[in-house]
Amino acid sequence: MAYNFSSLKQKAKETETWFQKELGSVRTGRASPLILDTVMIESYGAKMPVNQLANVSIEGPRSLRISPWDKSVLKDIEKGIVAANLGVGVAVDDEGIRINFPELTGERRTQLIKLAKEKLEEARIALRGEREEVWEDIQEQEKEGKISEDEKFRAKDEMQKIIDEGNRKFEELFNKKELEISN
Repeated sequence: MAYNFSSLKQKAKETETWFQKELGSVRTGRASPLILDTVMIESYGAKMPVNQLANVSIEGPRSLRISPWDKSVLKDIEKGIVAANLGVGVAVDDEGIRINFPELTGERRTQLIKLAKEKLEEARIALRGEREEVWEDIQEQEKEGKISEDEKFRAKDEMQKIIDEGNRKFEELFNKKELEISN
């Protein structure tokens, strides 16, 4: 009986999706609505993401336009974005809010790359934890006589291939983000 790795593959995919989202929230020199995904606005008695309160569009290479559907939440959105400390300029006008992305300094680029590396390490740790759980399960199945020792080692090799592939994808995503930040 071969070991079923579908849950490990699913967890690896979920971790990759999480990592992509985390990297998307790391600001580069270009305007990206993804930076607002982590910002929660206190409005209508609840915390809500910006995209549920307003239309977010790219206005230029280094600016976003937030157009609230209800003008009464304009101040709440502004307050939430300022409180999120994203390192962007926030200006309110009669149409909504403009977010300006300042040119990145060398020091800020270094900080952003360091932040992206931290996210990479978090993703690796999550994948390592999944590997440990699967390895314990494989060993348990061998002890119970459900799989042979040879099958155990084949399963271990297969598990390692899945982990290596996940880490390779994380590394590709990180390298792409590092290149974005550096340019």
